[in-house]
Amino acid sequence: MKRRDFIAGLTGTAIMPFDARAQQRATPVIGFLNGGSSERFAYLLPAFRRGLSENGYVEGRNVVIEYRWAEGDYGRLPSLAGDLVNRRVDVIGAFGNSAPVAKAATNTIPIVFQIGSEPVAFGLVPNIRRPGGNITGVTNMAEELIPKRIELLHELLPVAAIAALINPLNFGAPAHVKFAQAGARTLGIRLHVLNATSQHDFDGVFAKIDELQVGALLICPDPLFAGQSKQLADLTGQHAVPTISGIREFVTAGGLMYYGDDIQELYRLVGVYIGRILKGENPGDLPVVQSTKVELVINLTTAKALGLIIPLVLRARADEVIE
Repeated sequence: MKRRDFIAGLTGTAIMPFDARAQQRATPVIGFLNGGSSERFAYLLPAFRRGLSENGYVEGRNVVIEYRWAEGDYGRLPSLAGDLVNRRVDVIGAFGNSAPVAKAATNTIPIVFQIGSEPVAFGLVPNIRRPGGNITGVTNMAEELIPKRIELLHELLPVAAIAALINPLNFGAPAHVKFAQAGARTLGIRLHVLNATSQHDFDGVFAKIDELQVGALLICPDPLFAGQSKQLADLTGQHAVPTISGIREFVTAGGLMYYGDDIQELYRLVGVYIGRILKGENPGDLPVVQSTKVELVINLTTAKALGLIIPLVLRARADEVIE
């Protein structure tokens, strides 16, 4: 569906100014839009609510939250966004792949996004410091961490070739590939890009890993992969492939390493911005927040099962070690 057609289909449902909507009801309504799984991402909701509470908003008391989860099926996002617009929510929190969909759905309802991509490059905002319009948000610039993940893998286990697992349906996929290629090229490593758009693709991906005889695997951030962290962790163990991920759930589910942002902090910051907007601030005047906090987590139990010895210098740099 073309963006202009989608917006045209919503004509008449998204034209009410924010102030007018807020004045119509005493209790504001927040739309929560996420491409991931409600079960897998539920642990992030307390952080989101904590951010809201910092501005005096408590779910069930003085604010209502309408949750919309795509459960890893990104094709559902336009209809879920359209439903929130039709319900005339007061502000939309849009996470990951849902951010550009929310932007296409309305140019009047305030939007606060959380993405791992550069928001100007992806056309979400024209300027980081003063985004303008009805949208602002939080970015963790996760793509720029991809070369560092490859470096950490190589530091642990110098190999000639690695594979990168990417979801081509992720709007950040081209950047994921670009940064992975750059990181591998810097270290003189061959890179094989493997795609998965559903959990049903995973067995084929790992069969390909065996066929290519790559020494290690990089899993790029994606709600689908996050939602299937246990399955991916089990597969990396079964196929004995050392793996680093940009998804924290992967390492707690039994994967080897995680390097990335504190995702709970990102959700909190989205809640903070939504609270400020509900209090009357203009989203276009709120600069996009760029998170700089990253953490390294290593699962020593998994390393032992893979027959790997974690170098002391690498272990000392870890923010958390799972034993």
